[in-house]
Amino acid sequence: MDQQQIKAFIDAMAASDLTEMEFSQDGWTLRLVRRGAAVRVAAAADARAPVAPKGAPASEAPAAPRAANELTAPLFGVVHLQRSPGEPPFVTAGQTVAAGQTLCVIEAMKVFNEVHAERDGTVAAVLVTSGQEVEAGQPLLRFE
Repeated sequence: MDQQQIKAFIDAMAASDLTEMEFSQDGWTLRLVRRGAAVRVAAAADARAPVAPKGAPASEAPAAPRAANELTAPLFGVVHLQRSPGEPPFVTAGQTVAAGQTLCVIEAMKVFNEVHAERDGTVAAVLVTSGQEVEAGQPLLRFE
């Protein structure tokens, strides 16, 4: 990831109303969070990955109250429940998941953001369909 690529992501975020954006490539993760924006971290950060750019808030609060057993979308975009058409879905109702496991991908501005399980659990229901537009904070999955 080079400086021009990082600047392009910053400019794209500045030109939109996104409050958070994350991009991973070749073992690096760039996470941009708009200052003053209250957002919930839904994706588990990779401990080996570089930290967000200077000035990113150290802690974040939930954007809105939500059920403790729901996973919500961290950003606006198109949700994908499988890696590519014809492949099996990341998760299905009744499936047990482990913390850090990929549950879905949200595409925003041609960037594919993986959404990971925050903790171990069992998926009770998948609340969205693949290809559906989702809003930040919208429930994606419900857990038992």
